[in-house]
Amino acid sequence: MLSLGTQAPDFQLQDPQKKWFALKDFEKHPVLVVMFICNHCPFVMHLRTGLSNLAKEYQKKDVGFAAINSNDATRYPADSPEKMAEEAKEWGYTFPYLYDETQEAAQAYHAACTPDFFVFDQDRKLTYRGRFDSTRPGSNEPAIGEDLRKAINATLKGESIPEDEQVASIGCNIKWKPGNQPDYS
Repeated sequence: MLSLGTQAPDFQLQDPQKKWFALKDFEKHPVLVVMFICNHCPFVMHLRTGLSNLAKEYQKKDVGFAAINSNDATRYPADSPEKMAEEAKEWGYTFPYLYDETQEAAQAYHAACTPDFFVFDQDRKLTYRGRFDSTRPGSNEPAIGEDLRKAINATLKGESIPEDEQVASIGCNIKWKPGNQPDYS
């Protein structure tokens, strides 16, 4: 996992409408949430509504959000940019949903699965990496993001989140292109 205090890795990625976004585009926000999601993973599908609601709520507090899909769309066409545009519209995503075609962003962030969440402070130092909340697909519990909320709230206040309170995300492995599987050891 990316170490706490790590500087946010830069990225330059396009959304499905071919608009470019980079880390610097979020510099006005006191907190930035970078999340690795996709369209077809049951774990992401489970939290789409909660994620959309959480982002809308915290965007009113000037928190920035960037979602990145790093899956190999050739082998997983449900994760293509065209399908990403449909997904964002259907679920009311109010944040950029970016396609990481080279998978370099996922490697730079040490993202391992979808969903995977990273919270950065004003200086873009990592304060949290982990799960949205404790709910799981099929649990019949609404995904409201209590873990991510706690991390964002603490970061907004300038407080640290103890490492033992950061639970690694669980989900579908990122679908790496052949020969692209990173070694995070």
